[in-house]
Amino acid sequence: MALIYIVEDDKNIKELISYALKSEGHETLGLEDGIELKKALDVKIPQLLILDIMLPGEDGLSILKKLRLDDKTKRLPIIMLTAKAEEYDKVLGLDLGADDYISKPFSVLEFLSRVRALLRRCSYNDNTDKEDNILEKDKLIINLDSREVIVDGEVIDLTYKEYELLKYLFENKNIVVTRNMIMEEVWGYEYEGESRTLDVHIRSLRQKLKSYGEIIHTVRNVGYKLEV
Repeated sequence: MALIYIVEDDKNIKELISYALKSEGHETLGLEDGIELKKALDVKIPQLLILDIMLPGEDGLSILKKLRLDDKTKRLPIIMLTAKAEEYDKVLGLDLGADDYISKPFSVLEFLSRVRALLRRCSYNDNTDKEDNILEKDKLIINLDSREVIVDGEVIDLTYKEYELLKYLFENKNIVVTRNMIMEEVWGYEYEGESRTLDVHIRSLRQKLKSYGEIIHTVRNVGYKLEV
């Protein structure tokens, strides 16, 4: 099972999350703020981080930004918690590299479902003996073994979900995939009509792929298609 860090200053919520995760066999570590998180990360990198936006001192969005700039944590799966209703905070968190977000108050069952979905896709392959498994389009290269994406000879930093999204689209190239198909395969749950999660990730992915972002086409009212 996974080691999961929980950065949440509300003791009741932190204990609830910890209890729920432990009931599924996970090991948890509750932390109060960014300072405690930094100390914990210096000791060990977890398989998943639950990060609240509203924290004493440095806020969660600022912490998230720093984590994505650090080589040790730039691919660490992160779920953001927010008590704010404003869509801006959710979109900003996703833009900064969060893999998912959950708004408070939330259902414990929904929370655990999101965690399971993300952990299912958290595979860190350290086997260097296998031959490289490559997907490519001209100077866009996806190395499935090292999980590296290269554009014009430069390694592109993608979040965990951005990589999984690109991989899924590439594996279904020249086929229209619906929003629901993408959400079920990449996020592990059905698409909710009001959710901006997929749109934000597509936008970010297009920007990071530079000129190759144009190969990801929007099929209005249906989904997306990667044309190669």
